[in-house]
Amino acid sequence: MFEIQDLHVRYGGINALKGVSLTVEEKRIVTLLGANGAGKSTTIRAVSGIVPIASGVVRFDGHVLNTMPAHVIQRLGLVHVPEGRKIFANLTVRENLIMGGYNNRDTRDLTATMERVFSIFPALDTRLDQLGGTLSGGEQQMLAVGRALMSKPRLLMMDEPSLGLAPLVVAEVFRVIEEIRSEGVTIFLVEQNANAALRIADHAYVMESGRIVLEGTGVELLDNPRVKQYYLGEVAE
Repeated sequence: MFEIQDLHVRYGGINALKGVSLTVEEKRIVTLLGANGAGKSTTIRAVSGIVPIASGVVRFDGHVLNTMPAHVIQRLGLVHVPEGRKIFANLTVRENLIMGGYNNRDTRDLTATMERVFSIFPALDTRLDQLGGTLSGGEQQMLAVGRALMSKPRLLMMDEPSLGLAPLVVAEVFRVIEEIRSEGVTIFLVEQNANAALRIADHAYVMESGRIVLEGTGVELLDNPRVKQYYLGEVAE
């Protein structure tokens, strides 16, 4: 469904990505792990059309995305939930959700999609007229994901959805990710919380210094000595 081949991204004289290749199969959860500065967010931003690609190929459902603008990529069904939520703080919850579905001109379908979002995030239904900026961190993350779901994505790319959230909220976020996948949406998850991410991942990649250095199933990487030592905080035997 989605494939990156030999992806290179440069910021000035800095090579941020150095030949990244990975595959995401349909209706799977695929996780990209790595420390701060490894290149995870750059990868997802390049795929979304936010930062330019120096070389390599990004394909989604047969389409080459390299030179497509971000809004065209979104219309294909590949939708990005950015790091730090990036909700519209001065708009209400309702207005944020409507913005997520701005490509949908069918009012009835838009309403039905919003009801689906409320079935996943009931708290949003009770805060429709509340400004996004007044929500808690966890509620803002729910709104960011809900806004993305309003565009009815086929592949949802999530950048650090657990960042800065309390442990109970983090557990809820990962439960929701599994629920979204169960409804047929493919998930590409960029995360630092290796333990939680690997437990729900069908497949996972580990990135260091702009390169993929490990890959395997979530279970395999949970049991990998290198992953245990550097990403799970366990002492290697």
